[in-house]
Amino acid sequence: MTKAPLITPVLIAGCVILMLGFAIRASFGVFQIPIASEFGWARAEFSLAIAIQNLAWGIGQPLFGAMAEKFGDRRAIVVGALTYALGLVLSSYAVTPGQHQLLEIMVGFGIAGTGFGVVLAVVGRAAAPQHRSMTLGIATAAGSMGQVIGAPTAELLLQSYPWQTVFLIFAVVILMSLFALPFIRSPHVATKAELEESMGTVLVRAFKDPSYSLIFLGFFSCGYQLAFITAHFPAFVTELCGPISPGGMLAGMGITTTSTLGAVSIAVIGVANIVGTITAGWLGNRYSKKYLLATIYTGRTIAAAAFILMPITPTSVLIFSGVMGALWLATVPLTSGLVAHIYGLRYMGTLYGVVFLSHQIGGFLGVWLGGKMYDITGDYTLVWWIGVGVGAFSAIVHLPIRERQMVASAA
Repeated sequence: MTKAPLITPVLIAGCVILMLGFAIRASFGVFQIPIASEFGWARAEFSLAIAIQNLAWGIGQPLFGAMAEKFGDRRAIVVGALTYALGLVLSSYAVTPGQHQLLEIMVGFGIAGTGFGVVLAVVGRAAAPQHRSMTLGIATAAGSMGQVIGAPTAELLLQSYPWQTVFLIFAVVILMSLFALPFIRSPHVATKAELEESMGTVLVRAFKDPSYSLIFLGFFSCGYQLAFITAHFPAFVTELCGPISPGGMLAGMGITTTSTLGAVSIAVIGVANIVGTITAGWLGNRYSKKYLLATIYTGRTIAAAAFILMPITPTSVLIFSGVMGALWLATVPLTSGLVAHIYGLRYMGTLYGVVFLSHQIGGFLGVWLGGKMYDITGDYTLVWWIGVGVGAFSAIVHLPIRERQMVASAA
C-alpha cells in the first residue's frame, strides 16, 4: 500500500491563496496613521472600519463555508477573491469614515471567501487522516507567511505611493491567487453516514453539544487579541516605544524609526507563527487538542501581561512579538482539527465557520475598543488588560470539552 504524501497540490494551492489573502489583511494596521492623518480623523474612525471588516469576515465565514459545500470550493473562492478585490478598489476612493466602514464589509466578506473557513476545509478533506492535523498547521503557517510579507510590503509601498495606490496594487495581488485554483480539488472522504445526513441535522447536533459551545466561546479571545494587535500594534509601537539607538543593531538593519519597527514587529509575529502553527499541527496529531489549546491561551495571557507591565523598548517589542507569534495562529489548526475530529469532515467548513464567527466578534471588539479607548484615554492600556482577561477565560473554557467523535471515522 502506497504511503499517502504529506505535501500535495491541494495543500500547495491552498497555501498560496491563504498567503496572498493574509498578506493584505495583516497590513491594514499600517494604514491606521496615514489615513487618519490625511483626513484628520480620530483614531476610532478607521479602527471602526477595520473592526467592521473583522465582523463581516466572521459573518461571511459560515456563509462561504456553506456555499463551498453546496456549490463547490472553487466557486466560493472565486466569489471571495472578486469581492475582496472590488472592496479594495472602491475603498481607494473613499474619503469619509462612513465610506470606509461600509466598504470594509466587502473586504471582510472577501477575506472570508479566501480564508481559513473555506481553504482549511478543502485541505482537511484532501489530507490523509494521519497527516490532517499537520496539514492544517502547514496551511495556517502559509497565512503567517502572508503576515511576514504583508505589513513590511505595505510600509515600503507607502514610502513611494499614496495609500490609495497601495490598495489598488493589493487588489491585483488578491486576483493573482486565482491562478492556484486549478489545483483545488476536494475529494469525498466523508463516511456514508455523514453523506446521508443533511447540513441542518449536523448543525443541530453540534449546537446541542456543550463542547461545541465551549469551542465557540473559547475562540473569542483569539480573535480579540489577534485583531487588536494586528490593527493597533504598529501605532502602539510608533507612539509608545522607546527610541532606537542610532548605532545599534536595529539601525544597522535599516530599522531606524519606531514606525518601521511597528511594521517589522508584525512580520516578526508572522515568522514566529510559522514555527508555532506547524508545531501545533504536529502536536495535534499526538496529544489532546483541548489541552494544547488551553496551554496556548495560558501562554498568551502570561506574555501579554508581562509585556505591558515592563517598559516598552525595542528589545521588549521584538521579544513579545516572537513569543506571541509562536502562539499566534497555533490555535487555528487545533480548533479546526477539533471540529473535524468531533463532528466529521462533511460539513467542516460550515461548522468551523460558525465557530470562527466567535473569533471575529472578538476581533471586532478588539479593534473597535482599541480605537475608541485610545481616543478617550490617550493610550491602549485598558484594552490590553481586557485582552489578558479574555485570554485567561479561553484557557479555562477549553478544559471541559469532551474530545470524542460524534460520527464514524472517515473512510
